[in-house]
Amino acid sequence: MVAAQKSALEPKVPGREEWDDFVLEGEGHLLQSWGWGEFKARFGWQVERLALRDENSGELRGVAQILLRRLRAGSMAYVAKGPVVLPEDESVWTRLLGMLRDWGRERGVTFLKIEPDWEGEHPRRQLFAELGFRPVERAIQPSTTILVGLEGAQEEILKQMKSKTRYNIRLADRKGVKVREGDDGDVSLFYGLMEETRDRDLFGIYEEEYYRQAWLTFAPQGKGKLFLAHHGDELLAGLMVFAFGSRAYYLYGASSNRHRNLMPNHLLQWRAMLWARAQGCATYDLWGVPDEAGQGEEDMEEVLKRGGLWGVYRFKRGFGGRLVRYSPSYDYVYSPLLYWLGTRVYLKVRGALGA
Repeated sequence: MVAAQKSALEPKVPGREEWDDFVLEGEGHLLQSWGWGEFKARFGWQVERLALRDENSGELRGVAQILLRRLRAGSMAYVAKGPVVLPEDESVWTRLLGMLRDWGRERGVTFLKIEPDWEGEHPRRQLFAELGFRPVERAIQPSTTILVGLEGAQEEILKQMKSKTRYNIRLADRKGVKVREGDDGDVSLFYGLMEETRDRDLFGIYEEEYYRQAWLTFAPQGKGKLFLAHHGDELLAGLMVFAFGSRAYYLYGASSNRHRNLMPNHLLQWRAMLWARAQGCATYDLWGVPDEAGQGEEDMEEVLKRGGLWGVYRFKRGFGGRLVRYSPSYDYVYSPLLYWLGTRVYLKVRGALGA
């Protein structure tokens, strides 16, 4: 731990309310919220939090929520979509990154991964390099996403969408698709859809209790919703959306193989956006599109089709918004050999480490 100095910054971890207030003030990410740490702690992660306060005023200047997990080869420490610093001060960044680096060394971790919540190249990338962090393209959370603006009247939000998406939202409504809010008892229904989607699209999912705990962590405080789309008695699709500050996040979604022509997913997303807007959110994060979409691929459509991802991108881009590519991750390596072995394993299990 960095020793305290006169007229400098000293570490002192706040409680839940002060932590979240600071993260919100700094327009920080859901994954740096106190509740997210509590949620992940139920599923194999150890959670630790570091903070910097001004020694004179006692006010917070920077925080970092760290998730710690053992791998088959060593262990990793992970700052997801953080840290959060106020104001954007070089000295605070220097101290906080130094604290994180020293913390990892004291804990004997193999490597420390920081994934900043920053669009484009990080303005402190030179500082990361000076402190020994290396930029890496491998990220746990999505590196590229689409952010849909929620400000203005409903018609203004609809106008930014592609005409086909607007048509599909209205089609689902005309054809009798109904969207309702789910509760704890509906998580099992949602999980059944997740299993169906996994088998159809061949991607990994968590255990049922994971989604239940996500709902229980945020929904009772009004920060999360489960929406389910029905046609008559048939459950067609569902999603979980979370709100934190000015942003909403679509993290989990699934659909049945039946009646896909009724476009229930389009209506679900629209309802989730309206809910997020009512919570005061200005943006809606569609949580990931293929990275090729953010790298200027001339033949992007063909590249995505080969990977089976074109449908995902086409669906999400239909809601308009803007394409965002985040800063590279930064790794600090304490054990090069274990890091090499651990990242080989990480590439195989990255889906189990993300949101």
